[in-house]
Amino acid sequence: MSDWDLLNRFPRVRLVNGPTPIQRLDRLEQVLGESRRGVSIWAKRDDLMELGGGGNKLRKLEFLIGQARSKGCDTLVVTGGVQSNFARLAAAACARTGLACEVVLTKMVPRGTEIYQASGNVLLDRVFGARVHLLGTGDDASAFATARASEIAAAGGKAFVGTLGGSTPVGALGYVDCAFEIAAQSTEIGIAFDHVVIPNGSGGMHAGLAVGDALVGKNPSRIRAYTVLSPAETCVAATVEKVNAVFDLLGKKDRIRAEELAIDGAKLGGGYGVPTCEMIEAIRLVGRSEGLLLDPVYGGKAFAGLLSDIENEVIAPGSNVLFVMTGGSPGLYAYADALSSD
Repeated sequence: MSDWDLLNRFPRVRLVNGPTPIQRLDRLEQVLGESRRGVSIWAKRDDLMELGGGGNKLRKLEFLIGQARSKGCDTLVVTGGVQSNFARLAAAACARTGLACEVVLTKMVPRGTEIYQASGNVLLDRVFGARVHLLGTGDDASAFATARASEIAAAGGKAFVGTLGGSTPVGALGYVDCAFEIAAQSTEIGIAFDHVVIPNGSGGMHAGLAVGDALVGKNPSRIRAYTVLSPAETCVAATVEKVNAVFDLLGKKDRIRAEELAIDGAKLGGGYGVPTCEMIEAIRLVGRSEGLLLDPVYGGKAFAGLLSDIENEVIAPGSNVLFVMTGGSPGLYAYADALSSD
């Protein structure tokens, strides 16, 4: 059985238009000059997916919507923060596949500006036809989503509830698939990546990549993650649990331990979605050197971590590093005040 055959056992709706490209960030390397210490920086362009503005959550939604349709569901109810990329892409994926979509958004970030509440991803949720439920601070989004599913059932429908970030074991299969994709592309271009750098929010992407790396004979510790949602210790525990749940789902007896995961909490700053100076500098650097967009919640903080670790030689000089660009650029508009400030 091939690696991909493992995934073919699961219902799936194709939302991603083929392997996303890997490209070297030559201009960024030139700008960094000697400060990059000979590190080669590459980007896996998961922001280039055609649907809904692109982004990593589409990989999860392929399997989550496959699961929902296999259960006969006609509605997807998802939860997230106000500027949730997962909610935006769930709305777009539902539009593409003919499902109704409801997004339940909570105030996870202490930003109360009108532009934050109504622009960016929230605007696109509505453009894609989702029904938006904006809850108050402290409201239980999961309980609300479950209650909505019951109301939909009472009205004759059937709802599938997608949890925060789509980071269930089934959702994480999308990044098992991505690990297989990276392995194939690495062979094709003749580059062995010493590190794969990612943000870690709800942990599903990290879990999927770790499992995929293990299955293709790579060491999951090469995945270097920067937590953007919770402190490192909490993030490690949650990610270990998810990794092992994915192994179970695939019928594998493999296990991973906390010490095998490289998760750094140094770039979290004041918390989820709270801007940091390093994040803003990273977004500007990549924008001004490559014309590429990092988002302010995930990619900006992770790239700041990558730059810091190159400078401090946590990433060894001369390494080949692959940064996964997870998308989320619509969120930049919700942070216009922070990003336009000096």
